[in-house]
Amino acid sequence: QFRHVQQLTYSLIEWRSQILSGTLPKDELAELKKKVTAKIDYGNRILGLDLVVRDDNGNILDPDETSTISLFKAHETASKRIDERIQEEKSLQQSLDLRGQPIFNSTHTYSLYVNFKNFVCNIGEDAELLMSLYDPDLSKFISENYLVRWGSNGMPKEIEKLNNLQAVFTDLSSSDLIRPRISLVCQIVRVGHMELKDGKKHTWGLRRPCGVAGGVPS
Repeated sequence: QFRHVQQLTYSLIEWRSQILSGTLPKDELAELKKKVTAKIDYGNRILGLDLVVRDDNGNILDPDETSTISLFKAHETASKRIDERIQEEKSLQQSLDLRGQPIFNSTHTYSLYVNFKNFVCNIGEDAELLMSLYDPDLSKFISENYLVRWGSNGMPKEIEKLNNLQAVFTDLSSSDLIRPRISLVCQIVRVGHMELKDGKKHTWGLRRPCGVAGGVPS
């Protein structure tokens, strides 16, 4: 249990540094704060401490401004969520025990290698391809974007990277591996004019969503 709490503490220290750095976008900062409060609540449960009742944004509910029924429902929801997390950890621990691997002696991280071969789409202008990992069950992206700039001539904008477009999605945790489904999603953004017709005055350099594709990485 000491090793377990030690790893939780290391994670909190790292996330605290990211929050204090002031470099995170607003949406990523909000998501990170949720992860921090979830980790704290999880640690309190395994140590047998009191459960702090929070709202959806991770803020502590004020008992003077929240009804008893709302507090009870929020407590039930939080307790169930933490119990599910503990059960997931137990299942993972049993799986690792069967493989004869030590538990909690190090942080287990995993990576996904992507080799981008070609992009075929009749856009007629430049495009940006944004590839990222997506959890369809939670309806959210779980990684940063891998950006490829594609020219209107059907070649990468950085021609020296032709046939050498590769990326590695790193720091995937054990909890990511036990997700029911993970998809690799490619968002296509058209970069160019508002109008393509000749003889019309038009702007240029506009970024507009053009398409999307997805699949299950193997």
